[in-house]
Amino acid sequence: MRMILDRKFGILATMASTTLSRLQTWAWIHKWSSLVCTLFLLVICITGLPLVFHEEIDHWLEGCTYASLPANTPLTDLDEVTTVSREHYPGQIVTSVFVDDDEPQIVVSLAPSWAAIEADRTVEHFLRFDARTGELLEDSRVTGSDRMGVMEILFRLHVDLFANLPGELFLGLMALLFVIAIVSGVVLYAPFTRRLEFGTVRSGKTARLKWLDLHNLLGVVTVAWAFVVGATGVINELSTPLFGLYMQTDVAEMLKPWRKEAPPQPAELSSVNVAYKTAQQATPGMTVVSVVYPGSPFGSAHHFVLWAKGTSPLMSRLFNPVLVDARTGKLTSVARMPWYLRTLEVSRPLHFGDYGGLPLKFIWAALDLITIVVLGSGVYLWLSRRRSPIKARLAQLQQVAEAS
Repeated sequence: MRMILDRKFGILATMASTTLSRLQTWAWIHKWSSLVCTLFLLVICITGLPLVFHEEIDHWLEGCTYASLPANTPLTDLDEVTTVSREHYPGQIVTSVFVDDDEPQIVVSLAPSWAAIEADRTVEHFLRFDARTGELLEDSRVTGSDRMGVMEILFRLHVDLFANLPGELFLGLMALLFVIAIVSGVVLYAPFTRRLEFGTVRSGKTARLKWLDLHNLLGVVTVAWAFVVGATGVINELSTPLFGLYMQTDVAEMLKPWRKEAPPQPAELSSVNVAYKTAQQATPGMTVVSVVYPGSPFGSAHHFVLWAKGTSPLMSRLFNPVLVDARTGKLTSVARMPWYLRTLEVSRPLHFGDYGGLPLKFIWAALDLITIVVLGSGVYLWLSRRRSPIKARLAQLQQVAEAS
């Protein structure tokens, strides 16, 4: 009998020791994954807060007034607005035309050349037109809108810290560490709070203990949201290499027949208005929102690339590229984005919370603020550490394992 009891106690001691070792490993993972990414996560959360409302803020900053016309007023001729744009800036090329499906506006972008954009993308500027009347509403070089505004500065900080692809990959790594911190925090939550009722905040004890309870409570309440935003953040930061992969595979295969042909000169381009209508007819039930001219690094040297999106809340986030021959104006193909780019497209509204209107944006903003508190309290707990409750709890488990 004694042998059986000794064996049972030995098994229990081994299990306790194994559990303790695992908890110590998870505690180490949680601490360092959190500490390494916290500063950059704070930058992302603080800049992300106004970006949740970027549409409303942009509309307020732009302050454009449009002619009062019936809702079914047809779109103006795109050839006319591009002609006016070239007359304003002779010698420059049109790089793209954006047809807004939310506001009655058309934005024509221009630059000295595609090569000039690659060397310095700030050379690109735009003219804004009323989409129904064709009236010129704004010249970005006159209003100064071609210079980097507050929202663009915040966006660049949020996306790449002004470091382009290296910055994107670095922030993607920080987002991945954030996801790891979330998972490890969930693993640690139950062992260190099972003696407490859910939601308990021990305010009568030390300030550090109160902040530990708040850190745990706010973290577990927002865990699903934080995981989704963190995971989609990782995906979003991979957009440049994913689009590069798409260009080198699917797009390169589609453009094989034109590989040996010389790209069309600006004077050889067919009607952009015809290209727009061709793409609209080729994508029934969708809305064509932009036209990228031939020569773009993310397009074709021989085609207008038009982007069409759906009209439902979900499908409006999914885009299909339409290729129209730039010389003839005839449809070449309607491409379907590969699964990894469609995953990227779906992840963007989940990340910014901009697919459910203003109420969802307020929820996203509130959760963002809570995450800032969680991150800040995590830093405070680390800076004020002595014999922390986590270490004390691990020590208790160690004593139980040794006593067994």
